[in-house]
Amino acid sequence: MIRGRSGSSDRRISAKWILLLCVSSFGLGSLFTNRFWTASESSAQIISRRRQDQELKLISEDCTTKKKHGQEKDSNVMDEVTKTHEAIQTLDKTISTLQMEIAAARSSQELTGLDGSPPIPGKDRKKAFVVIGINTAFSSRKRRDSVRATWMPQGEKLQKLEEEKGIVIRFMIGHSATSNSILDRAIDAEESQHKDFLRLEHVEGYHELSAKTKIFFSTAVAKWDAEFYVKVDDDVHVNLGMLAATLARHRSKPRVYIGCMKSGPVLSNKNVKYHEPEYWKFGEEGNKYFRHATGQIYALSKDLATYISINQPILHKYANEDVSLGAWFIGLEVEHIDERNMCCGTPPDCEWKAQAGNVCIASFDWSCSGICKSVERMKDVHERCGEGDGALWSDLFRDEGEKKREFLTV
Repeated sequence: MIRGRSGSSDRRISAKWILLLCVSSFGLGSLFTNRFWTASESSAQIISRRRQDQELKLISEDCTTKKKHGQEKDSNVMDEVTKTHEAIQTLDKTISTLQMEIAAARSSQELTGLDGSPPIPGKDRKKAFVVIGINTAFSSRKRRDSVRATWMPQGEKLQKLEEEKGIVIRFMIGHSATSNSILDRAIDAEESQHKDFLRLEHVEGYHELSAKTKIFFSTAVAKWDAEFYVKVDDDVHVNLGMLAATLARHRSKPRVYIGCMKSGPVLSNKNVKYHEPEYWKFGEEGNKYFRHATGQIYALSKDLATYISINQPILHKYANEDVSLGAWFIGLEVEHIDERNMCCGTPPDCEWKAQAGNVCIASFDWSCSGICKSVERMKDVHERCGEGDGALWSDLFRDEGEKKREFLTV
């Protein structure tokens, strides 16, 4: 009996302990499980953040790499653009050089055969002190006759002046747009009578004076080896002795540009005389031109005339001839000589100066850009302001040969 009770009690105790153990296990299990998942969640968050950081870093590095590649690409493109620009500039310079060489070759062909043979007979350049080109037109026959009757020697005197003093004087004129026109035939007839023309490969026209000026210097340089080249209009009075004496004072200078220097306004109004279509090139409206000689008369030394001859195909022409000429010398080592005796007025101005011993080189009226009514007035100006027929043969101007001979004799 006693054993039986004792065994039942043992079994009951074991069941309680089992229940207690289960409850405890459940509690411990719950506690452990909560801690495990919390730890797991924290680890996952850390891993997720790390993964995001790594992705951001990779994206950032990728963007930086692409940016660097883009910058390198842009830099390469700019390098290519710069190289292309430099190549174009080099090509432009080469073309410009070739144009100058072609122009020089064309000029030299006037003196030699095409195959480089010796100079063709009759093509030798004659030595001269000064070549004077009188700008004229088809309609200016009376003006030419007024010049011939006053300050320009004729016939044997003209030839003697050229041979003994080296002073060459020619009326320069081109040809008409129509071949062998009545205008050209009239000039041919006048030339056969006076022998004082220089025909130019140029189509005559008032608005082509800049082109005519370039062709005159090119033609004169090809025909005469002179120390100076002068351009003068056919309605201007000139004292040749004073002109020669003045030029002689500048013989030792290599690049001289002699004339009455001015700097007039750039005229943008289309309705005024001497309108400049390219006025915008000279700056703001109301600006003035750079210094240049007035177009009635000016002189150039040999180097400058040769420069025009060689570069004439690429020299820009402005609306006004005197402006064009001045523009061709901008940027060159040229001495501008402002000679006010080359722009005296007509009587009484030049007459007063002559009486005071200051004989003028050239006289004209500013209001007419020449002597007003020059055909009727040229003789009067010559009589009142002329230097006298003997001035050319006086001691005012003697060639270098005469001076050397006198020096050796002494």
